[in-house]
Amino acid sequence: MFTLAEVASLNDIQPTYRILKPWWDVFMDYLAVVMLMVAIFAGTMQLTKDQVVCLPVLQSAVNSKAQPSIPGNADVTPGFEATTDQDKEMAMRTVSFESAPTITPDIPLSRTTYSQLQSTVSNQEPKNEKQDSSGRKTNLDYQQYVFINQMCYHLALPWYSKYFPYLALIHTIILMVSSNFWFKYPKTCSKIEHFVSILGKCFESPWTTKALSETACEDSEENKQRLTGAQSLPKHVSTSSDEGSPSASTPMITKTGFKFSAEKPVIEVPSMTILDKKDGEQAKALFEKVRKFRAHVEDSDLIYKLYVVQTVIKTVKFIFILCYTANFVNEISFEHNCKPKVEHLTGYKEFECTHNMAYMLKKLLISYISLICVYGFVCLYTLFWLFRIPLKEYSFEKVREESSFSDIPDVKNDFAFLLHMVDQYDQLYSKRFGVFLSEVSENKLREISLNHEWTFEKLRQHVSRNAQDKQELHLFMLSGVPDAVFDLTDLDVLKLELIPEAKIPAKISQMTNLQELHLCHCPAKVEQTAFSFLRDNLRCLHVKFTDVAEIPAWVYLLKNLRELYLIGNLNSENNKMIGLESLRELRHLKILHVKSNLTKVPTNITDVAPHLTKLIIHNDGTKLVVLNSLKKMMNVAELELQNCELERIPHAIFSLSNLQDLDLKSNSIRTIEEVISFQHLKRLTCLKLWHNKIVNIPSSITHVKNLESLYLSNNKLESLPVAVFSLQKLRCLDVSYNSIAEIPVEIGLLQNLQHLHITGNKVDILPKQLFKCVKLRTLSLGQNCITSIPDKIGQLVQLTHLELKGNCLDRLPAMLGQCRLLRKSGLVVEDHLFDTLPSEVKEVLNQDTSITFANGI
Repeated sequence: MFTLAEVASLNDIQPTYRILKPWWDVFMDYLAVVMLMVAIFAGTMQLTKDQVVCLPVLQSAVNSKAQPSIPGNADVTPGFEATTDQDKEMAMRTVSFESAPTITPDIPLSRTTYSQLQSTVSNQEPKNEKQDSSGRKTNLDYQQYVFINQMCYHLALPWYSKYFPYLALIHTIILMVSSNFWFKYPKTCSKIEHFVSILGKCFESPWTTKALSETACEDSEENKQRLTGAQSLPKHVSTSSDEGSPSASTPMITKTGFKFSAEKPVIEVPSMTILDKKDGEQAKALFEKVRKFRAHVEDSDLIYKLYVVQTVIKTVKFIFILCYTANFVNEISFEHNCKPKVEHLTGYKEFECTHNMAYMLKKLLISYISLICVYGFVCLYTLFWLFRIPLKEYSFEKVREESSFSDIPDVKNDFAFLLHMVDQYDQLYSKRFGVFLSEVSENKLREISLNHEWTFEKLRQHVSRNAQDKQELHLFMLSGVPDAVFDLTDLDVLKLELIPEAKIPAKISQMTNLQELHLCHCPAKVEQTAFSFLRDNLRCLHVKFTDVAEIPAWVYLLKNLRELYLIGNLNSENNKMIGLESLRELRHLKILHVKSNLTKVPTNITDVAPHLTKLIIHNDGTKLVVLNSLKKMMNVAELELQNCELERIPHAIFSLSNLQDLDLKSNSIRTIEEVISFQHLKRLTCLKLWHNKIVNIPSSITHVKNLESLYLSNNKLESLPVAVFSLQKLRCLDVSYNSIAEIPVEIGLLQNLQHLHITGNKVDILPKQLFKCVKLRTLSLGQNCITSIPDKIGQLVQLTHLELKGNCLDRLPAMLGQCRLLRKSGLVVEDHLFDTLPSEVKEVLNQDTSITFANGI
């Protein structure tokens, strides 16, 4: 046998799941326990006390009604006395009938009985005898009574009287299982367990208490300010208790959002801003868990459907039990008529039986039906609740109104259903849970943790000096910008990279030296006071982004900005997002650097044309087709069009009369016949055509008389035309990494040449005229086929850098010692070649550069 506790365990759930049990589920659980007790009690009583007691119905009592009256009294059988004429007649008939040979030998008769029967038959005279004091004799022994009782128990009793306890037990167990199946089903129990675990942690988290308490404090302060400034105040105050706040009842004024403003003082409560590091990390982990759980649960409504199905099953079960049980109430009775076919064993056809548990079972059945009716009505109410409101949607509107976290999103599907169930237990759970759905709350937590971690001293250790000898601070992948950053008043450059929630407060106005700001994938938000400071003081801004929409709108309003660097996706589909008015406010912009994938030069760049002096466009290999906008950039002095897949020099460039430096690096230019048009650009001094596919240099280049620097490296040149050496002002010539086999002797005409780069060609002989270029400071001859260096190299007294590595030299000339400014650090050769120099030359080359410059200059 099983105990009540063992059966009741079917209805047990984990204690933590009780928050998902509304009052009707709890009530039905208790009803199920009561029904279980009724079923077990009935079953116990039936097993221990249930029995049927039967007595035979004598045939004389049945047949006497059909016999005529016999005067006098006659004894039919021992112990039977006919009190009326009708009875006597029945007795006589019975005796005469029973005296026939139909009496079986299995029924023993005493001699007295047998002689009385004989005398009754023969004489037909009634005889009066005293009635036996022990009652009527049936001539049945004990075993026959037991046999008849058992036979009639199974034949005469209704089946429901015998099986009611077991049916009630089975029905109750099914109802118990149906009530808690959604807690046991594998695909739902994991979600429910995860939800209950997260909900409990959110409820107990110190951050929840601090966030709600801070909201209450801010609202109280705002309420005081309103009361001070106005005579009357409309009442939208809602009281909330047990919120984890210090007071039992804290007034909370309805707010529309969480705002940061430099103009409005922020109320700082010390107990709210100080958060233990461990608690902060746990709160951060909770935010992440809630985010992932929401994404996982909102995709389906399996929990909701399963709960509906189990409620429908319980309702159908209730209707079924009620329908068939009500018909059997009247069938349970105390008396029963039994007619077993055992006359050959007992001599009797009919028996009168009594069921000793009939009254008890009937009362238990009525009690069970009453409990089932109550259970069914509760099921019907549950169905009404399930379909009365959309349980697959949950709104935090009330929480948003009572707190400053106005960004708490509404949820749907199983997530919404679980929150509805929790509300039936206690609405405080969902309110505290909503704190971890708010991005404002998460950002505030990050801000507090960030300021706790990044102190002023730690930030000071991260400050370094860059190549321009400026103090620079680079912050990478933080949750925000620490407040202590704005206490570094001597900072020159601030780099913020991968900080998605960066906010620049009014405190930035303390950084009087700040002139350069980098925003790398960091769409920073700026307060009004901070923007005013940046608008007046910021000179250089670098913005790196993925989409043009990430560029903060305030960037286009920095009227004193001098340099703007935009790095990101600015294809033709998104060019429209930079409107014509976008750059119009940048009235002092001098340098515009765009590294993107443009197919045309944005027309709105012309907004800054009057004052723009340098334009740099670095494409990622996308072909730049439309360049008409360049014609309006009349004041541009430097122009770079790199990696734009240009095949020829754009004609729009020839209209830039003030152009001084042109860089067309990494394009697909094959011919430069248009170079003759450069003669109209009187100020052009630097032409960079490196990393292209140029095969030859036209002789018309001689018309670009003011050219001082010519870069033709990494092309396909095989020779240098004489026209190049007619550029008397040329100071830098770079033809590295081509296929040039010979340096023309006309190179000696370039008397102003200071830098010559011929690395990576096929030159084998150096003409003596090369050493007439006495102003040479840099001479790169590496990776050629040179076999010897003439002694005239000593004439290059201003030479500071000489590259000879990768040639076919066997020694170095001793005349290198006459190159006064050349040192070993500027001499790029193999070590064994350096060892061929005389010792005195080595000593000269190994001298300290600073000493030489002091003595020589």
